[in-house]
Amino acid sequence: MSSSAFPLHRIVEAILFASQKPISAKEIAAILKGAADAAKENPDIACFKKVKKSDIIDAVILLESDFAESGRAYEIRESAAGWQLVTKADFSPWLRQLFPENRVPRLSAPALETLAIIAYRQPITRADIEAVRGVAVDGVMQTILDRGLVRIAGRAEIPGRPLLYETTQHFMEHFGLKNLDDLPNADELRRIPLPKAPPPPEKPVPAPANPPEETTEAPTQTPLFPADDGPPAPPEPEPSIYEPTPEDNDQEP
Repeated sequence: MSSSAFPLHRIVEAILFASQKPISAKEIAAILKGAADAAKENPDIACFKKVKKSDIIDAVILLESDFAESGRAYEIRESAAGWQLVTKADFSPWLRQLFPENRVPRLSAPALETLAIIAYRQPITRADIEAVRGVAVDGVMQTILDRGLVRIAGRAEIPGRPLLYETTQHFMEHFGLKNLDDLPNADELRRIPLPKAPPPPEKPVPAPANPPEETTEAPTQTPLFPADDGPPAPPEPEPSIYEPTPEDNDQEP
């Protein structure tokens, strides 16, 4: 679909040129509809209100052919998020001089190896990654996490429930992949058996402490009276300090 003034593939070219991120056919259709609603009185714009997804795909294919035939310095790259207009890699030496502050540091070989293991075997635990590489991956994992190339995808259903890792949408865009099947030798490398980390030992459940046994014996009571002596004898009277004299003994009653 097109009009004499604005061919659809040129409108799509302008949208891709201005977009700062990949853009899908659904998003392009929404842009066309929004422009048509805003310019109802202009038939050259309003005629694109109900463009089909297949028409947009045909417009992109036409653009790709046009760029290839004319030898343009840019091309259309398709990723999982949509299409994006990018300069060809052949022109990167000059573009690095234009934007020296935007130079992205290269990934190290260990980081690329770790990223490849995740990409082909995701979701995967850190222990399984280390089992394949044979070394600890704490440092490189933090690097690719900080770069937004991988993310935490949940926890594995094994003892200890370790974290699982998978690639991100940014990973797809960074490497120009439409889906994971675009990875080199994806089907073959996914079938190759790889070393796996041994399952972590299950923690023993501690036995509950035995509660003290309850006794039914009555508490010992001190008897009020000793059993063999009977009631206690009354206390002996204290000796009087008065001593009888002979005269007292001789008095008659």
